[in-house]
Amino acid sequence: MNSLKYLKTLATFSIFVTNRKEMSTEVTGLKRVATLCILRNKDKFLLLKRLKEPNKDMYVPVGGKLDPFENPDDAVVREVMEETGIHITSKQFCGMLTETSPINYNWISYVYVSDIEYVEAPYCNEGDLEWIAADELESIPTPLTDLYIYDYVAKGKLFAFNAVYDSDLNLTGLWEQYNGIKIK
Repeated sequence: MNSLKYLKTLATFSIFVTNRKEMSTEVTGLKRVATLCILRNKDKFLLLKRLKEPNKDMYVPVGGKLDPFENPDDAVVREVMEETGIHITSKQFCGMLTETSPINYNWISYVYVSDIEYVEAPYCNEGDLEWIAADELESIPTPLTDLYIYDYVAKGKLFAFNAVYDSDLNLTGLWEQYNGIKIK
């Protein structure tokens, strides 16, 4: 490669790297990556009633963002331990939830289920953990997407949900990508 081509290539790469750095701090819509873990004991789920947004006062599975260089399998074990003090020894990958909005609520979540022994609901600094019976899930405040996740998990069906929200975070569309099914 002659020196002029090399300098052009280097300049292009520098612009790309600079733009990527700017994007990571300034662009709304970049996806954040997280894990969710449905902790299950027979027909009950240990769910978190969140103290803060997003999903404040709603019941959700425990989970959280991946740390740098962390894979989802390790992240889900770490997040369950951090939020519940429970060390899960087995887990099953159930699917993915991709959430898109025109504001800063854009996620890709790896969803797992772990069957655990019953324990008293431990303390959690993210909110209150409670055991909820499967037949009560539709009567508690929970994100609409989660009801579909629980249904697919109960049926043992792998899923790839794509959820779209408006700027007020109202769910405007939900698709199951594997089968091309529009759910909402």
